[in-house]
Amino acid sequence: MVKLIVGPGNPGPEGAASTSEGIGIEIWLPDRANWNGRLHALGGGGWQGGPAGVASLIASPPAAIVAATEGAVSSTTDTGHTVGSGSFAVLPDGSINTRLWTDFASRAVHEQAVKSKALAAFYYGKAPKYSYWEGGSTGGRQGLNLAQNHPEDFDGIIAMFPALNWTRFITAELYPQVVIQRDLGGLAMSKSKLDLVSNAAIAACDSVGGEHLGYIVDIETCRYDPGKDKAVLCTSAGGNNSTADCVSAAEARALNKIWYGMTSDGSVPDPAVDNGWIRTDRNLATKRNRRHWFGLARGTTLYLNYPGFEGLVNPDHPFSIATHVVALEMQDPAIAEPMFRSAAGSGQSKWKDLTYAQLADAYARGLALQAKFGNINTNNPDLTAFRKRGGKMLTWHGIADEVIPVQGSIHYYDNAARRMGGVDRLRDFYRLYLVPGLGHGTPNGTSNHDAVIPNFAPGQMYAALTAWVEQKTPAPGAMTLKAGDGLTARSMPICPYPEKITYSSGDPKQSSSYTCTRSRR
Repeated sequence: MVKLIVGPGNPGPEGAASTSEGIGIEIWLPDRANWNGRLHALGGGGWQGGPAGVASLIASPPAAIVAATEGAVSSTTDTGHTVGSGSFAVLPDGSINTRLWTDFASRAVHEQAVKSKALAAFYYGKAPKYSYWEGGSTGGRQGLNLAQNHPEDFDGIIAMFPALNWTRFITAELYPQVVIQRDLGGLAMSKSKLDLVSNAAIAACDSVGGEHLGYIVDIETCRYDPGKDKAVLCTSAGGNNSTADCVSAAEARALNKIWYGMTSDGSVPDPAVDNGWIRTDRNLATKRNRRHWFGLARGTTLYLNYPGFEGLVNPDHPFSIATHVVALEMQDPAIAEPMFRSAAGSGQSKWKDLTYAQLADAYARGLALQAKFGNINTNNPDLTAFRKRGGKMLTWHGIADEVIPVQGSIHYYDNAARRMGGVDRLRDFYRLYLVPGLGHGTPNGTSNHDAVIPNFAPGQMYAALTAWVEQKTPAPGAMTLKAGDGLTARSMPICPYPEKITYSSGDPKQSSSYTCTRSRR
């Protein structure tokens, strides 16, 4: 294992979050006799700061394990900072730390690729024959960034549940908490109440072939509205539920807002007319369309209990990264949660005072600041250079992602298809898979904690990518995912977008009962 520091970093006061000696990169090299001739570099998650070895890939093994078990050179990076929060992105005088934004957004992963290849060539006496990138969340965004800006770096890229349109979706991640503050007087709904309504949405929309699967396959057609469901509405709201977990009319409307996604004024259409899945708007936030970004899919769990990864409607804590991003957009550290600590100021949770209009202003500022933020949004649909060099890319996104709405990946893919001459030309080298029930790298993103959801086998997508690149096999088509054993065994196909999973006949718990049909999108 070799550790590198790639300058120039960012000078500043000792101990300041914005002070950096450079980009930290950690590279693991198998014994010469065991090297398989590949580079298999890994991305990270969240802000990705900290020792390079622990800033590793969500939902995949760390670089040391990849090198030891696969025989591939593997590497990770700290993306140029060590604080693990957004504090690095503001200078002591309160201005934007553009140098470290650029390192975080794009330069670090390019340097990771260049230095990993150079060290492999030095150690083994020859360069890697094939180079691959794999990452989820931030690591997925990094993979798309490499394809867009450094197409020469990798032959193949796996970009899982990518954090594209960074400022857009992360600003919108704070929207559910703003809804709670503005519409519910800051009185958060309990976790049991959130589960009650989300599970009711699943029960209303999960039937396939006459059976309830326990998770939703066809999310586009799910128009569940708790405001019309007497089983969850309190008796005072005209419902039949007299338990402590019943929801008021205001809470039901708040949940519809959260599922629909961020709007400039807190408005939400009737789900019967627009459930947020009818289209992935080409132009968000126009005069006719007040929506800025997409919401979570119905049936997705609305809270998580992982530190720093709390879920968007968690009654105990907002999603910290969202408060950091909005603080950086507004250039006011006080908006953030207290873990945001910088020489310019620290978080004081003043996000609670934000109005819908102020959050919309933060969203607009995030877009206006892209040049200073290192173009973190990574939404350039032009993949011409990556296609010309023969690159291949696979993306999957769980429909029940608890943090990043899957429509963001669809939105980017649709834009890329328009830019690249149509979806069929795009599918020649880049394929997107939408996976029912899976979360943000979690095996179950739904509120039904007992759901048995077919998932990828370890290395399944990586094997498909390497075969596509090295053996020149046809582009991957439908993939079969599996879960359970014996009587509980289930399987489900996932289809390359815009194909859609369609039930034909037979046991809905088996993949043979489904086909892939072309969506009308």
